[in-house]
Amino acid sequence: MVLYFLSTVVSPPMVIYMGEDKHENEELLKWGFPEDIWFHVDKLSSAHVYLRLPRGKTIDDMPEEVLTDCSQLVKANSIQGCKLSSVSVVYTPFANLMKTQGMDVGQIGFHKHKLVRSVVVDRKKSEVLNRLNRTREERKPDLREEREERDREERLERRRAEQEERQRLKMEEEQRKAEEEMRSYKSVMKEENMQSNKLSDEVDYREVEDDFM
Repeated sequence: MVLYFLSTVVSPPMVIYMGEDKHENEELLKWGFPEDIWFHVDKLSSAHVYLRLPRGKTIDDMPEEVLTDCSQLVKANSIQGCKLSSVSVVYTPFANLMKTQGMDVGQIGFHKHKLVRSVVVDRKKSEVLNRLNRTREERKPDLREEREERDREERLERRRAEQEERQRLKMEEEQRKAEEEMRSYKSVMKEENMQSNKLSDEVDYREVEDDFM
């Protein structure tokens, strides 16, 4: 079972989710989205909480109020952490999570520790937790299908963007050729006019000379 919450401090609301137990956390580790941000109480047992950012957004785009929601939820779902006056919550992009053979169920590591950030949670904020719990939903989603659907949509958007770029370049090339042809046409017309004027001058001169004779 996966527990879902909505962070309504932003519009549109952002989805926060977590596994019901360590076995569910294993599935979340397999099928999270690249734009997800993972949260956990540092050095203590706690829920694995994820924030699903909009596609194209990164950890640097996360609003401070949403960070507070996630860190409060993590602290509240730590058996030891919820009893402490202050805990450190670590968070990092989903892509930075590392799972290797030999790790216990629910245990993870990091590819790059420099990508791991932390925030100190000093006290429980009941108003935050009450607001989040009012949006709580329990679901049993097909995590693999959700991830594959997300990837299909991304590939489709990428192909669409590539097609639009090719069309843009084609139109620019056609416009460039049209402008070159126009410049060439104007150049030819200018030369023809100059030759025509020169010929007219010569004809006029001879006609005047004949009239004089």
